[in-house]
Amino acid sequence: MSNTSPNRQDLPRRFYKTVSVVESDGGWRIELDGRPVKTPAKAELSLPNETLARHTADEWEAQGEHIDPTAMPITRLANVAIDRTPHTREELAQEVAKYTTTDLVCHLAEGPTELRERQEEKWRPLRDWAGRSLGIVLLPVEGVIASPQPDASTEAARLHALSLDDFRLTALVWATGLYGSAVLALAVEQGEIDADDAFERSRIDEAWQIEQWGEDAEARQATEARRADARALGKLFSAFAR
Repeated sequence: MSNTSPNRQDLPRRFYKTVSVVESDGGWRIELDGRPVKTPAKAELSLPNETLARHTADEWEAQGEHIDPTAMPITRLANVAIDRTPHTREELAQEVAKYTTTDLVCHLAEGPTELRERQEEKWRPLRDWAGRSLGIVLLPVEGVIASPQPDASTEAARLHALSLDDFRLTALVWATGLYGSAVLALAVEQGEIDADDAFERSRIDEAWQIEQWGEDAEARQATEARRADARALGKLFSAFAR
């Protein structure tokens, strides 16, 4: 889910004054001036619970003169969950499973020692948790070259992903890509850690490099955009937990 901002002149103008949340047919829809919002495939934008619907409505309410889809991550995820996920569940589950073969939390730095220790402090407890709670036992390696992981662990990740409803599965896939780690994404989905914590654990190497060499404005902006997506994920998974 790209969050690259389009040019302002290319964005549609805001055409509505009021945003409301309305219960309908077992879900909660978003209405703009009393008219239901549609997904890109023209389905009704219906959310599975009121909390998630209100988070989505907040995104529409926060729009200014123009509507910027990159500032609406929950809406974008909901569109995918409704329009695409029902038809691609197996592929999405395979994507999560594939990450377990090269998972970030398994690739430890060869050096320096301080970086390696930071990684192990933050990553090892989650590797242990994944094995204990989900049957996803992953083996750590040094460096970036992948090492074979147990087939049973990859299959456990796939089956868990398939067990989720369309919204949770969509969010899990998004989180996996954002963090570069199925383990971190699963820990958030299961409530083991929160989305912001997972994001910081996903960028230990990046933070280390910044400490050594500094950070330019463009890189800082990109990090903040990813952090905003992590915050949106936090709202989304918290809504599921209610």
